[in-house]
Amino acid sequence: MSSLTHAQPALSPKLETVAEFGKHQPIGVGVSKENRIFVTFPKNPDNYDYGLAEIVNGQRRPYPNEEWNKWDSLNPQNRFINVQALFVDQTNALWVLDPSNPAEQPPLIQGIKLMKINLATNQVEKIYRFEDLPREKTALNDVRVDTRRQVAYLSDPGRATIVVLDLNTGKSRSLLEGDKSTKADPDFHLKIDGKEVRDNKGKYFSSNVNGIALTDDFKYFYFRPITQTKLFRIETQYLNDPKLTPAEVAAHVEIMAETGVSHGMYSDKVGNVYLTDSPAKAVRYLTPDRKLETLVQDSRLLWPDSFGIGSDGYLYLTAAQIHRTKKYNNGEDKVDYPFRLYRMKLPK
Repeated sequence: MSSLTHAQPALSPKLETVAEFGKHQPIGVGVSKENRIFVTFPKNPDNYDYGLAEIVNGQRRPYPNEEWNKWDSLNPQNRFINVQALFVDQTNALWVLDPSNPAEQPPLIQGIKLMKINLATNQVEKIYRFEDLPREKTALNDVRVDTRRQVAYLSDPGRATIVVLDLNTGKSRSLLEGDKSTKADPDFHLKIDGKEVRDNKGKYFSSNVNGIALTDDFKYFYFRPITQTKLFRIETQYLNDPKLTPAEVAAHVEIMAETGVSHGMYSDKVGNVYLTDSPAKAVRYLTPDRKLETLVQDSRLLWPDSFGIGSDGYLYLTAAQIHRTKKYNNGEDKVDYPFRLYRMKLPK
């Protein structure tokens, strides 16, 4: 395992700034085969205009149009409410996950959706609304799409479960709900820069299953809660076999490595799984032979969050600085503005 210090790391020439967003906080990122870049911005009371933007010449452009980005709590089915994750699949379609849970508020049930956007026409092709889930309890977070099986895998930290969505029927199944691989460790307290991440009421930051990754051959699904230290994996065949009992599915979960804290994840074409590391301000990757390597460590990586991979050989990454927001600093804004999108070369 590569050793990482938690002291303030130096600036790395490997980490390049792609765009700056002022006070608009980036979360999800997706990169198309033509290297078009898309970024999501959560709904917050201080700085919000677009939930989803395409980055054109370093500037944000509402995507797929302005209408979808006009926030409207009375029309949540047809507006972005709180866009979270993006994923560009192997057919070059853009998937947009809107858990419809604006900051500090319960979800707007009718607004929960997964959208498929055709990047050739910039048109919304399909919307899935998860009406077979207990939507008042759900808090969908991340998505990966298997275009061969026509299924989407989603993490749901709200219920500590993996949701498997059949893209042909729109029906979903919840797996590994409450399993030790999907639940946060209640005794694990996230600490960054020597300070425990606690909100203004003293509650520790905690998240059940959050970051997920799907290998390029669709064989393996990686997942993990944020607030614990292990990375888990399961073969997708077991997630797609409805005959298996919950206990039988859970029996196929593997512990892959001790990785420390990680938020976002992504897998590349050769099977490396990239992991963010907020305490160490780093990006690491687990190789197919289970070696944990460091790609970059840099003091600008303040809560490194979501990944996308371009056809240009770069790994793209948002830095959300969640631990520096007012919520976790007794109402004081400690964000290092501007928010930024970064990129780094993939390993050879």
